[in-house]
Amino acid sequence: MIRFILVGLVLASPVAAQTMPDARAMPHPMVIAHRGASGERPEHTRAAYDLAIAQGADFIEPDLVMSRDGHLVVRHENEISETTDVASRPEFADRRTTKTIDGRRVTGWFTEDFSLAELQTLRARERLPALRPASATFDGTEAILTFQEVIDIARAGSASTGRAIGVAPELKHPSYFVSIGLPMEPPLIEALVANDLMSADGTILIQCFEVEALRALNQSTDAPLLQLLSPVGGPADQPGITYAEMATPQGLAQIASYADAIGVETGMIAPRDPSGASAAPTALVNDAHGAGLRVIAWTFRAEDIFLPTDHRGDLAGWLRRFYGLGVDGVFSDFPAQAVAARTALP
Repeated sequence: MIRFILVGLVLASPVAAQTMPDARAMPHPMVIAHRGASGERPEHTRAAYDLAIAQGADFIEPDLVMSRDGHLVVRHENEISETTDVASRPEFADRRTTKTIDGRRVTGWFTEDFSLAELQTLRARERLPALRPASATFDGTEAILTFQEVIDIARAGSASTGRAIGVAPELKHPSYFVSIGLPMEPPLIEALVANDLMSADGTILIQCFEVEALRALNQSTDAPLLQLLSPVGGPADQPGITYAEMATPQGLAQIASYADAIGVETGMIAPRDPSGASAAPTALVNDAHGAGLRVIAWTFRAEDIFLPTDHRGDLAGWLRRFYGLGVDGVFSDFPAQAVAARTALP
């Protein structure tokens, strides 16, 4: 199996790398800024990533989808009406359509129907404006980024902070993109090669909810790979297999044959009882570690609607609980709080 090291060479030029600290000193558990500091700035924007780096995040996370002309662009979904101003742009009104994505009918505007140049004319918007009105004040100020631009942001962050800043891209709907003639793996590999991120000790962590994309990458790169798991459903490219089955000791052993880590929703580690309070933890962390897999939990958000009833107003306590359970990292919309909670550990 590929050696799991989520630390290594900084994303910088050889000259800059000589002045950077050893990236193997990256803190544990690591903090991954989920779509950047997306609790405070519109997700996947330069402002969100820059803020996350300033707040001490170890990794920044871009979700990757495809443009019509084969570029990896950074959006949570290929349907972009929630996170951009595309619905208000009359020149793109005729691009609104309905598609089936991973078995679900979705209506809106899709990145694969736009060239990169067209996508970069759009402006980002806060996805949860009712919950995050302060973030929504930044609507309209940022363009859609490419994967390369996020790598460049991490490189600049490494140089300016003296810390190794990693990138944790998630491939969204890779089997769907293959079905429409836009496979994601070739441009991803091209970007990894161009940025010297193919090795096991690079500051990169590649994620996916699907299986075959990770299996293919396991054959073509030594970069660390993470299998995402959800409490419900199963991989879109593996009919009949559920994430619950993949989270068993037998399933984890299978994952360990092609990946280095799992990324799991918090409820798979600390379930909630019928009242909404946190219950006793499951064996998942120990089982995964027994299979040689690292465990990263998602997603830690500060708003009470996302927290168990016994941790309302207490994101720091919720984070410390997971740190105490032995997770190897967390995804958080509020990386400053995740870093502060880690600093407060005994």
